[in-house]
Amino acid sequence: MKKVLIVTYYFPPSGGPGVQRVLKFVKYLPAFGWQPVVLTVQDGDYPARDESLLAEIPKHAIVYRTKIFEPYKLYRKLTGKPANAPVDVENIPQGQKKKSFAESIASFIRSTLFIPDARIGWYPYAVPEGIEIIKRENIDAIYSSSPPYTTAIIAQKLHRATKIPWIAGFRDPWTGFLSTPKRWFLPQAIDRHLEHSVFKEANIIEAAWRGILKDVMKKIPDLDCEKLHYLPNGFDSEDYPSLDLQPNQRFTVTYTGSMYGKRNPKTFLRAVEELVKERKIDPARIVLKFIGRFGAEVREMIASSSVYHSIETIPYLPHNESIKELLRSDALLLIVDEADGSEEIVPGKVFEYIGAQRPIIALAPEGAIAELMRETRSGYVTRNGDIQGIKAALIECYGNFFYHNKKNQQDYLFGEAVRKYERKEITRQLAALLDRLKP
Repeated sequence: MKKVLIVTYYFPPSGGPGVQRVLKFVKYLPAFGWQPVVLTVQDGDYPARDESLLAEIPKHAIVYRTKIFEPYKLYRKLTGKPANAPVDVENIPQGQKKKSFAESIASFIRSTLFIPDARIGWYPYAVPEGIEIIKRENIDAIYSSSPPYTTAIIAQKLHRATKIPWIAGFRDPWTGFLSTPKRWFLPQAIDRHLEHSVFKEANIIEAAWRGILKDVMKKIPDLDCEKLHYLPNGFDSEDYPSLDLQPNQRFTVTYTGSMYGKRNPKTFLRAVEELVKERKIDPARIVLKFIGRFGAEVREMIASSSVYHSIETIPYLPHNESIKELLRSDALLLIVDEADGSEEIVPGKVFEYIGAQRPIIALAPEGAIAELMRETRSGYVTRNGDIQGIKAALIECYGNFFYHNKKNQQDYLFGEAVRKYERKEITRQLAALLDRLKP
């Protein structure tokens, strides 16, 4: 069996959606002739931790962990944040929120020194360890999972040093994306140089949504398009337990994930409030569950809502518990960031929503999400600012639940349109790409 070295920062006990893609690749690759060998960090400063995922690392996986210099502990001290404050929802101010002086200084340091990202402190530990692993394990190929983009820089160095072929995987675009720090011209130029060199040197580039590949081609128009491949995120049927579900007494809409900045429930809550005011929805007969990690401004939004008593906020849950909450719901809420280019964004969790077979109310622009909803017949899509559209979707789901004796599960069978997004199928496609690589 051939061996692939997987360079990834997000790996159990890291939680969140980013870890699932690599974890499922590791789970299913041996079925297609590839033994996964993982290079990851020893004690990462993850936005979320999920210790339960450690039990999901398959026994066949070979995992190496190295030290890493993480700057966020210093960042928290400098900005006066709690020691356990999540990096993404609390430490980096979002939207129009004014930064404090300390935050401004910290942000300048981050954008100037930490290129391509704050995980660059892993590079001096990962590269020598990676070279040793390649020799020790007789590695045949390298695969990197980004973000963080440091993983691509590490894999690039290993590729250069050993001449072993390399697939660079991306779950988000690199420069110019929503989460990219605003840099002044010199560090920005360095970041773009690193990005372009990775795109040019990787033997294959695979991306979790098509918009990432469009972004690559926009940045390097003369790049060989034959090296670009779309491998969507997906869901794993084995993650969905058989539950003895009793019908809910109240219509339950669930959101799972993080919310902060431009990704917030403002318009959704306003739609619910208007429906309650119009007496089309009884607030005593609904439950809005928000499960995950939320920024202070989102918590304020929820607390100040006139339907606050119909809302349940639940902290981040282990992945298996989060899946159960999807299955216990009557509809699922998806919110895509309000930003330029958001029509291309396809969050990984939408596939887990699809796998749960509950109607999805997606607040997203016309684009990739809308196409996916139509393809899989999984729910409703309306723009985030379209209050009337959100109200229409809610009323239909609410009416189906109470007045038409429906369980709000989709009326399609688990057909090919859905089955092709199984994690095992996506892994088969990755294995096929690995098979194409020439040493």
